[in-house]
Amino acid sequence: MSRISRKYQHFVFGVIQSGITCAVGAAIASLPFYVEGAFAAHWLRAYLFSWTVMLPIVVIAAPVIRRLVYVLTD
Repeated sequence: MSRISRKYQHFVFGVIQSGITCAVGAAIASLPFYVEGAFAAHWLRAYLFSWTVMLPIVVIAAPVIRRLVYVLTD
């Protein structure tokens, strides 16, 4: 299995982090639809929309956040 070059690690981090965050957020937002039996369909739509919006934000913000954390810590 080939691996992704380490120079792209912040992109890989962004994809994984935004995917997990959006999955959890979409699940929480979709809980009211559980009673109606439409949880899965609503969750999937919410997840795909939020991941599409969040992925570029995370990829851009991750390096900035890392630098900020480096400055604020010893």
